[in-house]
Amino acid sequence: MPLSPLLSADALAANFTELKPPLRPQEALVEATRCLYCFDAPCITACPTGIDIPAFIKKIAFGNPASAAKTILTANILGASCARVCPTAVLCEGACVLEDRDEQPIMIGRLQRYATDFVEQRGLRVLPPPPAKKSGKRIAVIGAGPAGLGCAAELAQLGHSVTIFEKQTQAGGLNTYGIAYYKMKPQVSLAEVELVKSLGVELRTGVAVGKDVAVAQLEQDYDAIFIGVGLGAATKLRIPGEDLPEVVDALDFISQIHTRPLHQIPAGRRVAVIGCGNTAIDAVTQAKRLGANRAFIVYRRDEADMSAYGFEYEHAKHDGAQFIFKAAPLEVIATDGHVSGLRLILTHLVNGKVEPVMGSEWTEPCDLVLKAVGQEKQAKLIHDLFPALSVDVRGVITHDPLTGQTNVPHLFAGGDAGNGGREVVNAVGEGKKAAHGIHAFLTKQKAVPPVQPSRLGAKQGSSGSGLLKPIRAHELEAALKK
Repeated sequence: MPLSPLLSADALAANFTELKPPLRPQEALVEATRCLYCFDAPCITACPTGIDIPAFIKKIAFGNPASAAKTILTANILGASCARVCPTAVLCEGACVLEDRDEQPIMIGRLQRYATDFVEQRGLRVLPPPPAKKSGKRIAVIGAGPAGLGCAAELAQLGHSVTIFEKQTQAGGLNTYGIAYYKMKPQVSLAEVELVKSLGVELRTGVAVGKDVAVAQLEQDYDAIFIGVGLGAATKLRIPGEDLPEVVDALDFISQIHTRPLHQIPAGRRVAVIGCGNTAIDAVTQAKRLGANRAFIVYRRDEADMSAYGFEYEHAKHDGAQFIFKAAPLEVIATDGHVSGLRLILTHLVNGKVEPVMGSEWTEPCDLVLKAVGQEKQAKLIHDLFPALSVDVRGVITHDPLTGQTNVPHLFAGGDAGNGGREVVNAVGEGKKAAHGIHAFLTKQKAVPPVQPSRLGAKQGSSGSGLLKPIRAHELEAALKK
């Protein structure tokens, strides 16, 4: 049968409450005072955008969240979204020295959200305006995802004129369209887009390069081009029944939740998700929250081989998702033209290769199948747009990891188009590095990796100050009420 919404608007609103609610002022203050404010802080090294984490946490402890937000946004213009979606457990928080003392690591992500929410909710501008005198150089950025936005913001602050070309009607990439709704609402991403625009960046949405504007025109009008086109469509299963209407790309399924009222989204009562990466986890969890009686993941390897993070896996199980390991789909079964089941077969490893266990087939009833087995690389699009660009065997753009520069000197790349698919924070970091690479190329200088001002010229122990005392909780709450 065709799918239809399952739950009321009120029930869905309750189901899609945030996974990690914001910290209250007193909670943020208490957490910030737990930090040791390490000088050679491993959390900074673990952050792909190099945020001076001890510095911003200390500012929260001193009762100055606006200054903390400035430290964050100076390093990572998408600091608000990264605070919500970064896998902090394996990045900054995973590197926290408190873990070596058998203590809980500092809640860096939630403190980062506290600071960035503080300025956003009050409409405070904490970043300095870009230089009034422009360099006279113009850069085109293709793609308004995290890499493109990170690159554009950094270039604008370096004094260059930047135009972003985005084929979608809204900017933000996966931050706007593809993040699980219970982790982050699209409004957070769209607010960050406005922040980037406030730096003087021009944004042209609904414009596909190669279709609505020619590459030759870009190369004539701009001094350099950054390519941040991300990844393509979901990888096909290549099994019978894949073209049935209830077989959907997991990212398209997640996108519906970002673009339609929750109570209008058709949902499956029994949902199968193919794959076991973080997108698959988001999809199966959201299926449960939309009202599925049963939602399960099918993965051809074992639990130890899944690419999903362990904490994401545990969260999905907590939400009631089920997992079928060592099984592969053979066919999507249809009844009256609609999905009614998924035929599976057990698998095992033979000389390290996944092979079917003959005679072990069975069928799992389902009415919706979500594909989450990865996304195709954009090799064809890249070749069509820029035939001279070098693409490696994975189908991603070959580039200098320190500068983003490709084999064509005025072309730079970053994000998923250059790394094959990583985290939002990696994309922002690569966009920043490429911005400095472009700046060096245009000014004929040596490329210098971006470093936060608070880390320049610092001396051992200088992250602390005996003249300052953390603000008390009641003093902070009183100040925030003014």
